[in-house]
Amino acid sequence: MSKPIFELVDELSTNNMTTRALRALDFVVPGEWQNIVGFDNTIRAVTGETDAAFIQQIGERAVYLYNDKSQGYQRAMWLYQTVDNADKALGAAALANKVGENIPFLGLLNRLTPKANKAQAIDLTIKLVVELVAFCQINGIPGDSIGDFVASLSDYSGESLMRMVALVCFDGLVPLGPDFLLQATSSLNQTNPSELEQNQTYQRVHDLIPGGSSQGKLNFIGQSFDSVKGWMSGLVTSRGLTPEKVVKNLHNFVEISNDKLDYLGAFLDVTTNYYEHTGTQTLARRLIERASAEI
Repeated sequence: MSKPIFELVDELSTNNMTTRALRALDFVVPGEWQNIVGFDNTIRAVTGETDAAFIQQIGERAVYLYNDKSQGYQRAMWLYQTVDNADKALGAAALANKVGENIPFLGLLNRLTPKANKAQAIDLTIKLVVELVAFCQINGIPGDSIGDFVASLSDYSGESLMRMVALVCFDGLVPLGPDFLLQATSSLNQTNPSELEQNQTYQRVHDLIPGGSSQGKLNFIGQSFDSVKGWMSGLVTSRGLTPEKVVKNLHNFVEISNDKLDYLGAFLDVTTNYYEHTGTQTLARRLIERASAEI
């Protein structure tokens, strides 16, 4: 990795498209996500410590753990960054429009093309697997530990829970509609290994997906998604989530009609990096918790 963990946390944005999009999802898990920026601020928030010397000691230990390549922290960070970078393949030029509170949308229509439903559905399932593999890397357990990941979802909170909520809303409900789980399952069932190999997101992260061959990796993606569908369905049902509700809360900074939701999905792909943003916060929290315990 080119940057140390403290620098990645220090450079997190306090106000951009990503943070505004995530704040728009506060209605799903009210008060759950706090956009903590800055490594020292994160140490204080996670540990409750105020002593400057002890905060520095925790920070140094956390940096050491992150730099230890026998641990999985850097691989997890690479996964979070890479899955977002793949989404931005439509064109970084659109990011210039992130300045200001209100983002003009109509001017982007000639630059953005919504993904085909199948491509969007496959991206959703691959993103879910990236979350699973990153979880395993962070916790030092085998990368194919589907059961451990599913069991952990009931304990997800803060930035980790918000990341899963955003996955459901921004990569599921908005571009694919209320039956996104059925669409994703159907798309996976109709995908062969050679088609999977053509997916840009898969091309970037396939080395860390368990399964060996492309067929084995496709099977693992399917098993993982099947195992998490119940949790996703429960979230949608318990919070009464619909594409319309999500869009209504996004209307504060994106003007879009409900018949253009596929374009909104593309817009969010290009202008947000919620996986990297919240993933950096998750990694920092786990490192700090471990460093504090070890000290």
